[in-house]
This record gives sequence, structure tokens and C-alpha cells, in this order.
Amino acid sequence: MVASQIPLKVRQGFILVFVLLVALPILFFSIGKAYYASLVEATEKTLEAHLYSLISEVDFTERGIVMPSTILTPELNRLNSDTYAMVYRGDLPVWYSESATNINFIPDNFEAPAGSADFRRVEYNNTVYWQLTLTVILENIDQSEHARFILLKRNDALLRLMDGFKQTLVNWMYVMGVAIAALMAIGFVWSARPLQRLDKEIKAIESGDNQQIKGLYPVELQTIKADLNLLLESQQRQKERYRASLSDLAHALKTPLAVLKSSPLANDADAQEQLDRINVMIEHQLKRAATGASDTWKKQTHIKPVIDSILSAMSKVYRDKDIIFTCEVTEKDYFLGDKTDLMELLGNLIDNACKACRSQVDIKVKQNKKLTLSISDDGPGVPEHKRESLLTRGTRLDTYESGHGVGMAIVSDLVNSYNGTLTIKDAEKLAGAEFILEFNYNDKK
Repeated sequence: MVASQIPLKVRQGFILVFVLLVALPILFFSIGKAYYASLVEATEKTLEAHLYSLISEVDFTERGIVMPSTILTPELNRLNSDTYAMVYRGDLPVWYSESATNINFIPDNFEAPAGSADFRRVEYNNTVYWQLTLTVILENIDQSEHARFILLKRNDALLRLMDGFKQTLVNWMYVMGVAIAALMAIGFVWSARPLQRLDKEIKAIESGDNQQIKGLYPVELQTIKADLNLLLESQQRQKERYRASLSDLAHALKTPLAVLKSSPLANDADAQEQLDRINVMIEHQLKRAATGASDTWKKQTHIKPVIDSILSAMSKVYRDKDIIFTCEVTEKDYFLGDKTDLMELLGNLIDNACKACRSQVDIKVKQNKKLTLSISDDGPGVPEHKRESLLTRGTRLDTYESGHGVGMAIVSDLVNSYNGTLTIKDAEKLAGAEFILEFNYNDKK
């Protein structure tokens, strides 16, 4: 199956799967990443606020840097806090916050110009921190000195917030996925309705209930609607011209034919047979002109009533032969075409079987992806080397009675007009001839 033949429902399913399995996960990770970046940025802002608050509390005296015993930032006064602060003079620590009392590592010294803060992710003793470092120049009347302020925040705090956010995000993504699936399903059904309505109108035309597509459709389908209506109008005009021409021709031939049949020439048996064959062909073409067998849109004709009608007639015509008819057909079996054509097809084949049989004729109908009609008899059969010639117009086999050649030619012509096949073989059960008609409806329905 090429890409252009993939059903719309399958394509819609692909879109839904893509959205649920590709787009939503990408959205999930993108939002998670953006949220984590916002947490890091918020951490930097928080540490900066703590840093400037800490600097404001420094007292630089002759004894050096002096910090109050309790500072204004509560997080730095708690032992179990995840935020730490310390002040260095050169490489020597001069102050630790209460929260940093129990730490057992020395933070790295990230050199930065005085007044320029350095913020980065660091790892000490297998624990990840966010570190903000700022070197400032402390001055008093007599002296000045460089002091390095370091603030640390454990990454665990961010991860806890991130885990909570992810759980909330997963819940929202689940709700969003269900909502998107429902909305897309509704959208697919809603968008497919015009196509379904168009399909119903086309089926109504096929069944003969409508002649044109009349419904209102979206702009995208208006062109298709207009083109189909133009095609139907053109086909109808062509069919009417075909009917008129064929009817005129057939009627024009009937008068000379009637004159010939009443002339002394008709007394000759061979001439009479040829005149009868011409008459059969004229009647056949008149029927086709009347019914329009070559319609582009063909309706369903149920097969069982047609077979019942033919068998009823054949039982009367061949009453003397006392033929046993067996028929395997269901009420649901249908022929996608005109009833008159089906009568012509089955009528000729069953009539031929009745002529050739000794006492039995079997009719079988099978319908799945294709329609198979078989008519078999217990007569002498058709020799294999003569089967092809039997389907040629005008050919008649001696084992069948007069007119059989014309009837088979009509059958062959009708089968070709419906793109079907006609096969002749030996009947397995009755040992006579079996005629098999096959019509493939898989691409039509």
C-alpha cells in the first residue's frame, strides 16, 4: 500500500499517536527544563539578596571584620538549614553562619574582580550546591581590605521542588492527553461528516434514488461536487444519445428484416436461422438502449428473485425434459448492475444448460470480495479445444441447439461491459459443462 492509499482513519490515528507519544513528552521535558532553569535563576536571586543583606551587617574595625552573633537572614541562623554563608579574608575564614557550623569542606576560591559576583554549580563531598561568590573592598578611615563573601545552597532543595512540580506536571499532562485525544476524535468525526454525506449521496445515485449531488459541502469539497455533477450530466447526455442512436438503428433494421422474413428467401432453413439471429441481436440492443447498461453508476440487483423468475420460466419451456434444478443462493447476494443485464446473462446461460442437459442443472452463487456465478449441467460438456471459439460471436457447437452462439456472444459482450470474466470448464459433480461468471467488486464497495 502506497502512502496515498492509507485510509483517513489510519492517518488520523498516526496524528493522534504522534501528539500523545511524541509531542506531549517533548512538551513535558521542555516545561520541566524551563521550570528547573527558573528555579536556578530564583536561587541566584535569593542568594544575591542574602549576600547584600550580609554585607550590610559587616562592621569593619581596627580589629578587622566583625559580624553580629545573629544576622537578619533566618535561613543562616538555623543548623538544619540548606543555605550557608561564610566570609574569607584572603584564604583565611573569618566568619561562618550558624547554619555552616557542621560543614566539613572548604569552598573553592573562584577569582573574580572586586564587585563582580560569580554564580555556579559546584560539588563538595558528593553533594551538589549552588555557590555565589563576591569579593568586596571594605574600608574605614585608616585602612582597606578585600573580603570574600560566599553563599551556598544545596541543590537538594531544588530537586525536591522539581520532583513535586514533575508529579503535578504528569497529572496535568495526563489530563491534557485525554482532553486532546477526545477533542481530536471529535474533530476527526466532525471533519469526516461531509465525506460521509458525500458518500451517501453517491450511493443514492448508484441506487437510482438521485440524479445529482445536492448537499451543501465545505469549500474543499465544492469542486469535487461540481466535477461529479458535470460528469453525471455528461454521462446522462451521452447515454441518451447512445439510446436514441441505437434505438433508431434497431428500428430502422426491423422493417427490412420483417420484409425479408415474409419473402420467399425465408423459406430456406439456413436463411431463416440467420434472420432469427439478427432479430435476437436487434432485440438485445434495443433492451440495452432502453436500460442504459453502460451506466457509470450501477445499482445493486438482488440475484435470488432473478434466478427464481428464470427457473420458473425454464420449467415451463422444458417441461418435457423434467429437469431437476438445484440452486445455492442467499437473499443477500447481489449483482452490481442492471436487472435486465442480469436477466440476460443468467437467462442465456441457464437456457443453454437446459438445452444441453440430460436431466439436471445446478446454479451456485458465492459472494465475498467478488461475485461468482456458476451454471453447470449433466450434458455432454464442451470440448476444451472448442471453449474459446464458443465465446466468439456467431459460433455454435453441435451439442447445443440453434441460437446458442448468438446467446453466448451476448453473454460475453455483457460480461466485458462489467469488467467480469467468463470461464468454461468441466463440471465436477454433473460431469457436463460448467460456465463460471466472476465480477470483482472489491474496489467498488
